[in-house]
Amino acid sequence: MSYVVKWGRERLHFPLPPPDTKLAEIRRQLAEYTQLPPQSFKLIHAGAVMKDDNAPISDYGIKSNSTIALIGGGEPVSAPRARKEKPAKAERTEANIVAQIRGELDAVRRTLQPDVDSFLSALEPTSGNAHPPQLLEAKQTDNAKPAQTSARVPDLAQEHVRLAELLLQSLLRLDAITADSEWEEARRERKGAVREVQALLDRLDGGWRARRAQTQMT
Repeated sequence: MSYVVKWGRERLHFPLPPPDTKLAEIRRQLAEYTQLPPQSFKLIHAGAVMKDDNAPISDYGIKSNSTIALIGGGEPVSAPRARKEKPAKAERTEANIVAQIRGELDAVRRTLQPDVDSFLSALEPTSGNAHPPQLLEAKQTDNAKPAQTSARVPDLAQEHVRLAELLLQSLLRLDAITADSEWEEARRERKGAVREVQALLDRLDGGWRARRAQTQMT
């Protein structure tokens, strides 16, 4: 069995002592734990200040799961057991920067490049122009109904906008990665990654422009 002490944003749990334990003992334990002077804070339970340190806790109705508010004495600053340590920031090294760049480029290769390839393939005219271009994964099968197929085919213009925006976001993230002037490998990796992502964006836009020009001529 235990009781709860609210101290600022902290919620501290303590073993519940016998009912005849004096409030002074509770105050002493809290002062020891929080490193606050015993008389620098007030203890409040059920909306009332517990003033008599010589009274047993049973007089204040303290029982299992009761909550006592500790007011005054300052915010929690020296209760290491009640505070969560903030994770330490990763040390800024060339190896970390290179790993960050390669991670961004790998994500583009895995998630965006296949979609760009499918999109560009969908822009290629079919034999005899019998059907409008569609994304590869949504091509109509011999047994598929036209209404079902059209519902599955994404709008090509919207797909172009989506892919272009995601590639631009990747370029912005790469641009935000800074490498110290003496980190030649990191600078080389960043330059190569930017070039590859930019080339993918150029392919996407070039294919879309060619498709629009072809449509306008027909």
